[in-house]
Amino acid sequence: MSDTYLNNLLGENEQVLFETHQHWLVLAGKILTEILLSVALVALVSIIWFFWVPNVLMALGYLLLVFPLISLCVDVLIWSKRKYVVTSRRVIQLSGVFSKNVTDSSLEKVNDVKMSQSFLGRMFDYGDIEILTASELGVNKFRRIGKPIHYKTAMINAKEKLERAPAEAGLARPARNAADLLAQLDELRQNGVLTEAEFQSKKAELLKKM
Repeated sequence: MSDTYLNNLLGENEQVLFETHQHWLVLAGKILTEILLSVALVALVSIIWFFWVPNVLMALGYLLLVFPLISLCVDVLIWSKRKYVVTSRRVIQLSGVFSKNVTDSSLEKVNDVKMSQSFLGRMFDYGDIEILTASELGVNKFRRIGKPIHYKTAMINAKEKLERAPAEAGLARPARNAADLLAQLDELRQNGVLTEAEFQSKKAELLKKM
C-alpha cells in the first residue's frame, strides 16, 4: 500500500529504492508485556469470580483487557509507521502516526556507512546501521532494522549512481551537440544551401569527431 505522506516528501524524479522497518522481533518484545498483562488480568478476574459470590458487576473486570489490547494496537501502529527509506537522492527516517518526525540525509553528504550484526542478528536478518554524514547531525544510527545488508547495499548503489550522473551527462552532451549539428546540416541541404556531396562530406567530418 502506497504511503501518501512519504510520496509527498519526494522531490521531482526522486524514487524510493528500498524501504524497511525495525525487525519484527522489536515489535514482539514490545507487545509481550501487553500479552502477559492480559493473561494476568484474565486469571485474576477469573479467580475472584470463582471464589466470590457470582456478581454481574464482576464481568466488568474483563473490560480491563481493553487497555492492554489498545496498547498492543498502538505498538503495532507505531512500528508500522517507523520507516527507513533509501531514495535515489537521500536516506530518510520517518516516524509518527498523527504527528510526523522526518530525518533525512543527502547521499552526497554520506561519508561512511557502518553496519553491525550480532549472531542473532545474522540468524534473523536484523542489525544496526550507522551513517556518518557531513551534515550538522553528524551521525544517524538506525537500530535493529530488518534487512540491513539490503539497506546498506541500496544506499551505496544509489550514492554511486548519483555521483556518476554528472560524468555521464558530460559524455552525453557532445553526442547531443553532434545530433543538433547534423540536423542543421540536413536543414541546409533541404533548403538548397548545401549540395548532397557537401552534406555527405560535412557529415563524415562530424562523425569522425564524435
